[in-house]
Amino acid sequence: MSQATTTPAPLGTPPTGAESAVERTAPASTADREVKRHRVLEILDAKGHDSLLLTTHTALTWYLDGSRVHISLAGDPIAALLVDRDGDHLATFNNEAGRMSAEELPAGVSLHTVPWYGNLHEAAAAVGHSSGTPLAEAAAATELRAARQQLLPAESARYAHLSAELAGIMTDVLSTARPDTTEFELVSALAGRVVAAGAEPLVLLCNGSSRSDFRHPLATHAPLGRRAMAVVCARRDGLVANITRWVRFDAGTPEELDAESRIAGVEADIFDATIPGARLDRIFGEIKAAYVRHGFGAEQWEQHHQGGPAGYAGRDPRVTAAATDAVVLNQPFTWNPSGPGVKIEDTVQLTESGVKVLTVDDRWPTTTVNGLKRPVTLQL
Repeated sequence: MSQATTTPAPLGTPPTGAESAVERTAPASTADREVKRHRVLEILDAKGHDSLLLTTHTALTWYLDGSRVHISLAGDPIAALLVDRDGDHLATFNNEAGRMSAEELPAGVSLHTVPWYGNLHEAAAAVGHSSGTPLAEAAAATELRAARQQLLPAESARYAHLSAELAGIMTDVLSTARPDTTEFELVSALAGRVVAAGAEPLVLLCNGSSRSDFRHPLATHAPLGRRAMAVVCARRDGLVANITRWVRFDAGTPEELDAESRIAGVEADIFDATIPGARLDRIFGEIKAAYVRHGFGAEQWEQHHQGGPAGYAGRDPRVTAAATDAVVLNQPFTWNPSGPGVKIEDTVQLTESGVKVLTVDDRWPTTTVNGLKRPVTLQL
């Protein structure tokens, strides 16, 4: 087992050596966008339509290859995009157009302005050159999900960079935690570092030892106590990386150590089942069997969702018995098996050589499970 060797600054200290402010430009790769446009045109051919209207965060950030189309994290996108056979037409409100044009608009996308009080979707549907009603995004949801399964080279590089930064943030912040640190103090430090990295914290969870029964623990003023879990889901350039880490301030009980080892075994079985061509519903069956195999009981999969494909959504989709998508190479995943008081979660990508962990920081303590380095609890 390796151990963290960093000597961290106090909790919440901002990173040093940050680059000076530079003008933002759209991150989109011309080569990747050409592939994405071709995939959408194939959907139009299959559906017998000449245009498609994209309206959700997931579809827009994927197709535009990383543009920020939000203001409020809880609100609807401030843009809609019509893809037709002549080109790509982005409609946005008049009070957003300047920023979108200067910082978010990829090359080759025409910009159309809508009054801030106007109907964005109606306006976007009318700006193209095709006759007839555009195909609604919901009518092509399955096909669009398949189109974004396989990450392309530039977006794979951006995703790996975000994931590694997020893992480093976890190491920096959790290494400075103390038993009297409160859950709110911990997640606020994590949030500050995520925002400083140019990302948006979509999910921030923490449970100290007094709240370890909760698997989706929104933070409170409770102190961490002897043991704590932190979860962050962060988005940058449209891509969402997910990570869970644990810290404790004693040696841990034999029961905890045993459960941590067994949940890593469940995850290893899930990784083994994540191969090209495997259907998600069949992987789900393997997940349920893995809980029994590793001594957690047949009901544990019912206590929390198990994760699934990742990328431009936190899970795209969550794996269930009804999910029949087939796994492809270069597809990202975040599996998150959990049991009473234990959980393991990283963002990974399926490559030709197998599962590659993206949310990795070499300073974090690890153990080897089935040939793959996996995180263990950081003991302080």
